[in-house]
Amino acid sequence: PLFYKGWYHLFYQYNPDAAVWGHIVWGHAVSKDLIHWLHLPLAMAADQWYDKNGVWTGSATILHDGKIVMLYTGSTTEGVQVQNLAYPADQYDPLLVHWVKYPRNPVLVPPPGIGPNDFRDPTTAWLTSEGKWRITIGSKINKTGIALVYDTTDFINYEMLDGLLHAVPGTGMWECVDFFPVSETENNGLETSIKGPGVKHVVKASLDDDRHDYYAIGTYNDRNGTWIPDRPNIDVGIGLRYDYGIYYAAKTFYDQNKKRRVLWGWIGESDSEAADVKKGWASVQSIPRTILFDKKTGTHLLQWPVEEIDSLRLKGKEFNQVRIQAGSVVPLDIDSATQLDIIAEFKIDSDALEKATGSSDALFDCATSDGAAERGALGPFGLLVLADERLSEQTPVYFYMTKGSDGNLKTFFCNDQSRSSKASDVNKHIYGSLVPVLRGENLSIRILVDHSIIESFGQGGRTVITSRVYPTKAIYGAAKVFLFNNATELNVTASLKIWQMNSAFIQPYPNL
Repeated sequence: PLFYKGWYHLFYQYNPDAAVWGHIVWGHAVSKDLIHWLHLPLAMAADQWYDKNGVWTGSATILHDGKIVMLYTGSTTEGVQVQNLAYPADQYDPLLVHWVKYPRNPVLVPPPGIGPNDFRDPTTAWLTSEGKWRITIGSKINKTGIALVYDTTDFINYEMLDGLLHAVPGTGMWECVDFFPVSETENNGLETSIKGPGVKHVVKASLDDDRHDYYAIGTYNDRNGTWIPDRPNIDVGIGLRYDYGIYYAAKTFYDQNKKRRVLWGWIGESDSEAADVKKGWASVQSIPRTILFDKKTGTHLLQWPVEEIDSLRLKGKEFNQVRIQAGSVVPLDIDSATQLDIIAEFKIDSDALEKATGSSDALFDCATSDGAAERGALGPFGLLVLADERLSEQTPVYFYMTKGSDGNLKTFFCNDQSRSSKASDVNKHIYGSLVPVLRGENLSIRILVDHSIIESFGQGGRTVITSRVYPTKAIYGAAKVFLFNNATELNVTASLKIWQMNSAFIQPYPNL
């Protein structure tokens, strides 16, 4: 992704022949607002020996003079992963329709000791203090996930640094590595080359072994190209995730148009491949998210839907101070609940928190629990979305609080897909994680509902969950929204604003 001459661009891996993995080329779409998109002709085909088996993930870098270079991984005729250079045929074309591959590709091949299938996904380049451009590329050595580092002045010739940007034993192959700065003081994104006081750096890797995106915040050493996590116990691959649901291969870019860092993620399907073939398409992109350092926790990033999504809001409805008794379900009067933007805040009865006894459910885990049906003293409570009138289909998005024997509270943010669909060939896992809740904070959720996708943001985006569900009854006008409280000892008061959402406008670019 990048912003260039007034247009947002997204280049993406695409199989034009089928709704399954296969003949991978680069699709290309443009937008003025990150919401409404126009499809352009394919940007790059798999037509050279160095990318015949696929034009895979790459990254754009905008140079000092405004020119763009694109590095991407090609899978050669022999199935070896190599890095290739491409650039616009016409740098004055704001649509960047035509691309030229460097005639002497590849510019990088796997170094000694790295397997031919373990060398992929170059990052956006950043400037070093010496004025060189630096990139990192994902790889592994045995079961240790690593990020290799290269310096270049011309994107054709590269010097491999002796050390690694970072490595974490036991995490396996690192795909789609991302590296970017975040400000400890400002509420805006930072251009990729920024460093210095008040700046932390994020390393993110997509783990090929478990298909999740992990990140950590730490300190970057420009001199030797290494990075150290602030907290090794939540290092890359063993700690925090961008998203605790179906979300992978995420990529950020710096949007110089609005001085923000924007995160894109791929939402795959969780039904069967046969279902994908039948419907003729598979996979979507998430709503783009802004990404900031969470100054309050110091450990987390905050993700939030880009402000442009608000332009799709239609009529809104407010529900103020709705009291939800323990063990109850409260319907909300919303016409059609298949395209919604929901903002909800929950206030807890503080007396009940005080009286609640510490219990063994302090070992609670969203994924191994019985979901929203598991009744504890202090949870679950939240919303049922994409639910039918009889609740035969429902996807709960909820909080679950536990109180340890030491009296300390923990708050979990979960999505329960176990009753999301009557269909038998779909994923029905329960997702979620701990979410930090600081003193004086009410519990808050924002939920974007879009037919088969639910993107949920807990506590301002500290913990995010994307669910991919396939309701058969809770569709179109039959879809409803409910508040629920399945706790045994806790009454909850909810205040909500719910907007119907318009559809995004996505079609081919005219006359191309």
